[in-house]
Amino acid sequence: MLLTLTQFQRAADIPAVTAQRWLEPVCAAAAEFAINTPRRLSAYIAQVGHESGSFSCLSENLYYSDPERVARIFRSGFDNDKNGVIDPAEIAFARAYTRNPEKLANRAYAGRGGNGNERSGDGWRFRGRGLIQVTFRNNYLACGRALGLDLISDPDQLLNYHQAARSAAWYWQSNGCNELADNDNFIAITRRINPPAQGQTDRQARYNAAKAVLCV
Repeated sequence: MLLTLTQFQRAADIPAVTAQRWLEPVCAAAAEFAINTPRRLSAYIAQVGHESGSFSCLSENLYYSDPERVARIFRSGFDNDKNGVIDPAEIAFARAYTRNPEKLANRAYAGRGGNGNERSGDGWRFRGRGLIQVTFRNNYLACGRALGLDLISDPDQLLNYHQAARSAAWYWQSNGCNELADNDNFIAITRRINPPAQGQTDRQARYNAAKAVLCV
């Protein structure tokens, strides 16, 4: 299926100028990774639209002012006694990481997904980028190999519109999302992208809107 500008704008519910900016990169990436049916495109546009703030954000926003929110969202970095409960002492500890995105990323993503420790800087270096927020050294390595890019040396390549779209489409295909879309298993797609299924209400609303345009 080849999207027109009008279809894309309506399916994604974005301004015309945003649709014009993204139509060619999104269509090229979708064709490259077999996101090529109305149902696949509807699910993809919905999920990517949610992840990127309606195609407006290509780098993860790690600015938080509430230490309790920091500790609960990034539990693995702040549940210091590893008892599964965020207690007042851990919330107080998280206060030092508010209003400092780089410091927070380095703590929250340390020692995971191939990242080094907090002092390595890998958390910030390999924070979420692209339309679907590729995160962690291992994912950057796999994505770069698939796309023919050196994302370890230059992860900011995923801020380029074409590579941002390609990285999202690669992640989608490599995680079996095309097949899930074929079966209309939208919640399973969400869990492939965001295991806790955060933001599912918004994702579902976007999916319903996209299907109303493309699946007719």
